[in-house]
Amino acid sequence: MARYGDWLVALDKSILAVFVVEIRMRIYVHRTRFFRDPWSVFDFLVVAIALVPASGQLAVLRALRVLRVLRILTIVPSMRRVVGGLLAAIPGLASIGMVLALVFYVFAVITTNVFGAAFPDWFGTLGRSLYTLFHVMTLESWSMGIARPVMAVYPYAWVFFIPFILIATFTMLNLFIGVIVSAMQSFSDDDKADPATANSTATANPTVTTTATAAAPSTALATALAAAPGLKSDATPDATAQLQTELRALRGEMAELRELLRRSPARGDATC
Repeated sequence: MARYGDWLVALDKSILAVFVVEIRMRIYVHRTRFFRDPWSVFDFLVVAIALVPASGQLAVLRALRVLRVLRILTIVPSMRRVVGGLLAAIPGLASIGMVLALVFYVFAVITTNVFGAAFPDWFGTLGRSLYTLFHVMTLESWSMGIARPVMAVYPYAWVFFIPFILIATFTMLNLFIGVIVSAMQSFSDDDKADPATANSTATANPTVTTTATAAAPSTALATALAAAPGLKSDATPDATAQLQTELRALRGEMAELRELLRRSPARGDATC
C-alpha cells in the first residue's frame, strides 16, 4: 500500500472527477427531469457522498464511498432489471413477512408457556423464544442442539417442531421465492411491452398500417349500412351486388376528389 498509495489516490481522484463531470453534463442536458429518474438520483447521491470531506464528525462517511461500485448497476441493463424486479417484489415480500411474523408470535407464545420452565435459556421469555425459533427455522443444528434436548424432557415435543419447520422454513421460503420470480417476470414483460416497440413495428410495416387505415372507413360504412333500419336482412343477391358496385364507384370518386384537391395548391403557386 505504501508503494502504490500515491498512484491509487491519484486514480481515485481522477475517476471521481470523471463522475462529477458526467453528473454535471447530465443535469445540464436533462434539467429537472434528471431528478425525476430514480437511477439518476442514485448516481447523484453516490457521487455527492464521495465529495463530502472525510474528517471530523463526517469521517464515518468515508466508508460509504465504496457505494461508488454500485454505479455499475446503472450501466448494465440486465442488472437494472434484476434490481427493478426485486424492488417490485417488496409489497409481496412485506405481506409474506407479516404472515411469518404472526406465525412466529403464535409459536413463541406456545413455547414460552410449555417449555419455558424447563429451558429458561431458550424459551424463558418471549424474546428468547423468538430467537430460538429463528435458529430452528434456519435448520442449523436444530435437531441435536434444540429439538432432542427438549424431547428428552417432553417426548412429544416433535409434534411442535416438525409443523413449525414445515410452515416457517419450507412453505414461507417457497412463497418468498415465488413472489420474487413472479415480480421479476412481470417486470421483464413490462419492459418488453414498451410502447417504443409498437412504434417501431408500425414504422417497419407502413404497408400494413396504410391498408388498415384505408380499410377502416369501408368497414365502418358497411357496419352502418348493415345496422340501418331501412335495410332488410333478406335482400336479394342482385341488390347486394348493386350496392357493392355503388360503394366502389363512390370510393373512386372520393379518390379523384382528393387528387384534385392535392393538385390545386400546386397550380395556384404556378400561376403566381
